[in-house]
Amino acid sequence: MRRDWRGKRPFWGGLLVTLGGAEILFTLWAPLPVLLHIGMAGLAGYLVPVVMVLCGLLILFNPTQRLFYSVLAVLASLASWVTSNLGGFLTGMLLGVVGACLTFGWLPDQPLRRGRQRREDRRAERRAERRAAAGARAAGA
Repeated sequence: MRRDWRGKRPFWGGLLVTLGGAEILFTLWAPLPVLLHIGMAGLAGYLVPVVMVLCGLLILFNPTQRLFYSVLAVLASLASWVTSNLGGFLTGMLLGVVGACLTFGWLPDQPLRRGRQRREDRRAERRAERRAAAGARAAGA
């Protein structure tokens, strides 16, 4: 069930964008004695990471619009360099950019790679063997 849900959407890209936005928000709220506020440190400093978190969640729950959300997420990640403590001290910005790139490159309905296809075939064979054994036990009982 869980694997099916994750397999039908750019899960890791959306997760990285969400984590990048959350990390930038936490650096804005951090009780550090010295915080860097370069450029516009007002509303834009909070708006950009909120947009990143929102894009990450939308990527996860609405993958049909992933291209738009990934472009918006990469632009917000790059804008966080100026607006939000150098992009959450570079970590949040990099998480957002990498996640947006993973999302942009994700293809739905792509055929499985050979190794994964073999594993899936073996699992299907084992399930069929278990069903056959259960049917034989039920017929014999």
